Amino acid sequence: MADPAETVDLNRYDPAHRAWVTESVRRVRAEANRSADTHLIAVPLPPEWGIDLYLKDESTHPTGSLKHRLARSLFLHALCNGWIREDAPVIEASSGSTAVSEAYFAKLIGVPFIAVMAAGTSRHKIGLIEREGGRCHLIDDPSQVYSVAQQLAEETGGHYMDQFTFAERATDWRGNNNIAESIFAQLSLERYPEPEWIVATAGTGGTSATIARYLAYTGRHTGVCVADPENSAFFPAWRDGDGEVRTAVGSRIEGIGRQRVEPSFLGTAIDRMMVVPDAAAVATIRHLETVTGRRVGGSTGTGLWAAYRIIAEMLAAGRTGSVVGLLCDPGDRYLDKYYSDEWVAETGLDLAPYTESLTDFFTSGTLA
Repeated sequence: MADPAETVDLNRYDPAHRAWVTESVRRVRAEANRSADTHLIAVPLPPEWGIDLYLKDESTHPTGSLKHRLARSLFLHALCNGWIREDAPVIEASSGSTAVSEAYFAKLIGVPFIAVMAAGTSRHKIGLIEREGGRCHLIDDPSQVYSVAQQLAEETGGHYMDQFTFAERATDWRGNNNIAESIFAQLSLERYPEPEWIVATAGTGGTSATIARYLAYTGRHTGVCVADPENSAFFPAWRDGDGEVRTAVGSRIEGIGRQRVEPSFLGTAIDRMMVVPDAAAVATIRHLETVTGRRVGGSTGTGLWAAYRIIAEMLAAGRTGSVVGLLCDPGDRYLDKYYSDEWVAETGLDLAPYTESLTDFFTSGTLA
């Protein structure tokens, strides 16, 4: 009779590492516990329209952007999966704002951080990453940020966070104070507590996926519209059902629009997409400053132009209700870009027709 198979027992339990993970998770959760919710700002529209427009002001997070929520979720996800180690760096491919937020959380738990970004990223964002203790690895070809980040992780023994893959799965879309749950809680006492539309933009696609899933899960009738900038693969891929779309040129609007369809972009959950000209986005943020006194980034302008178009459609159809957009980050990060007349001239953007359209919109309710 053959001998019974030998028992194989491989024990990798490391009490010191488990204690470090426990402490790191506590620090990240404590940071969330200290943070108040972000504001829902009413954008003034003519009262006779019977339509309310709100911007969810994500610029009030400790790192100044919508990406603070994502970075917190990504760090908790990676820590609990055993991917981040005390003696190794976290590495990310980013267009700027996510890297600022991830550098903050890396410093919070005491690990090095390296951001792989396009050389054209605004100097202000680079300074913010470095202020949080991160290091910027700049490359000339934006389409190579993924492969370079992966290579750096392999060379250093670090963890490639890969926001573009894990954004939609790291966030709890059922609730737990995600952005969608927060919006509806803040709308609960408004005259139109369930908006006609929520307008988002897409960098990873994680925010639109979270909002769309939450709406379906909670039985809402609100539509989700994603506004896409020029040179982005998301809209043609969504329109044609082709996830292999690639574009030859990167987006001029930092933080949104990608040259490929990212894994976190959940097109099947989105109700509507709208391509917004870059000149319209820049004209919109400059106009918003004259209306509210707030300077915001180009991704906010992209979504806000789409929100204005939806409101014009509602007016034409005689409908009342509310629309919600996202204020993704502050405009002081882009003083050398979207608020610079020299940059606008160099890029060949003609803001004049869109500025005129915005002026007409606030008087006539139509947007050409």
